[in-house]
Formats: sequence, C-alpha cells, structure tokens
Amino acid sequence: MKVIARIRQLKNDRGWTDYRLASEAMIPQSTLASMYERNTPPKLDILENICHAFGITLAQFFQEDELTEIVSEDEKQLLEGYRKLSSAKKKALLDLIGTE
Repeated sequence: MKVIARIRQLKNDRGWTDYRLASEAMIPQSTLASMYERNTPPKLDILENICHAFGITLAQFFQEDELTEIVSEDEKQLLEGYRKLSSAKKKALLDLIGTE
C-alpha cells in the first residue's frame, strides 16, 4: 500500500484541504508538504495523529479491502441507537435527515 496515496484518498474522500488535515492532526502543514514533496511516508507518531484526525485506527488505515467501510465511533453509536428504534421511529428519523 502506498501510504501517501492513502492519506490523499482519505483526505479527498472527506473534502479536506491539506490545511484542514494538518490542523485536525495537530501537525505542522510543512510536515505534510514535505511528506508529499519527497513522497516519503510519515513517521509512526505522525501517521497515528493523521489516523486519529480521520477517526480511524492504524489497522483501518492499512486495510486494503475496499468493501469494508470505515465507521467512526460516533457512527457506531448512531447505528446501535437506530437499531433499537421502533419501525415508526426509524421512519421518522429517516424523514428528518432526508434520506427517504
């Protein structure tokens, strides 16, 4: 797996700029620029910060199975709560968020 390409993919999937990623990962923007320019993967601590910013684990970062969707902790809680709702409440929630 190409680490730099994966970082760019995750960043683009979220519609983030380099500035936003650096800010969310609490790393200098120059670190990202240098990483891209030299095409060298980040050190482990930087990669952990980047993964944390994306709301994923290192294992999820390196997972190559594209069929597996990355779900954040917040999304997991939403799914668990949704599954406990009655059919009428599920429909009302879907109407509220505009998915139906």
